[in-house]
Amino acid sequence: MADKEINYWVVVGSKENYDISKKLGFTLQGLKSRHQKKAEQIQPDDKMIYYLTGGLKSLGGIVTVKSPYVEDYTEIWNCSSSMKSGERKGKKEVYPFRFRIEPYLIPADESGFVEVAPIHTQLQYLKKWPEKNWTLGFQGNVHHWPEADYRLVEALFLKHCTPATTVV
Repeated sequence: MADKEINYWVVVGSKENYDISKKLGFTLQGLKSRHQKKAEQIQPDDKMIYYLTGGLKSLGGIVTVKSPYVEDYTEIWNCSSSMKSGERKGKKEVYPFRFRIEPYLIPADESGFVEVAPIHTQLQYLKKWPEKNWTLGFQGNVHHWPEADYRLVEALFLKHCTPATTVV
């Protein structure tokens, strides 16, 4: 029997939502309601990399997916999209497609985050956009990444983090 193929995902969000996930011990991650098809593709053992928006434009760590998604409409994270009050079709965004996760490489603090600007030309995924507009690659809530990009980022985190540990 062949080994299961692992996929690599970038979850884009605010530092505020990252901090909420951190308070939860990086045990749960939700995706926005418009990403059900991507949620259906994410499987146990896949990796998720956090990309932090705002002025940070940094990668905040890596977690391992531990379960298929479940739908849950309990409000946990805040919607920081440009939609009015985070509403979509009259409903507040609650990131309903949720996965059990566990920390893999999570920096103890922001000094361990990986800034993307210095490495953006090395990331294959970002070559879809003009070099000066690389941040377009982080629009939206979730993106499937090539393994080579994941390995580059993993190596950078391994310089600052011990696998499977986090400061919560």
